[in-house]
Amino acid sequence: MPTDKLTKCFDEGKRGGERHQGLRKIKPNQELSKEYLTKAIHNFEAIASFYDIGFSDWSASAAFYTLYQGLLAILAQKGYESRNQSCTFAIVEDLIKKGEIEDLTESDLKEIFDKEVNMDHSNKILDIREKMQYGTKTTLAELEFQVLKKRTKELFDKIRKELERSE
Repeated sequence: MPTDKLTKCFDEGKRGGERHQGLRKIKPNQELSKEYLTKAIHNFEAIASFYDIGFSDWSASAAFYTLYQGLLAILAQKGYESRNQSCTFAIVEDLIKKGEIEDLTESDLKEIFDKEVNMDHSNKILDIREKMQYGTKTTLAELEFQVLKKRTKELFDKIRKELERSE
């Protein structure tokens, strides 16, 4: 049974044609899933590149979008199209709860996206991205960068394992 959030997401997916801002059920699409995975890998490689050229604030965005594109790859593989971050996370959480996604946990998902956290004191990837994107700092501290990169890799490995399991 869909949650109120998912119902709203699917309703929004019915409106707006190709530029909808919600969630749609589609035919499972392995090719689209592979394209999202390619984009995720591209973003993962950008994490270190941004750091190396002195733009580590953008490393945080690349880390978040590595994982987000990976989640979109899972959704494409399972037959969903999302054009809204909160809808993406709502359907992934629902699939985890139903046991349709086995390699990620709700706790993993909350590390990527959890709006209930105070971003000033959080090391969640979304919070680090938002702090760097909307704040005035232009560099991540070395330790903060290393933690971000390591945790992004660990979560991305889980996403890739899920994709491989479901091929």
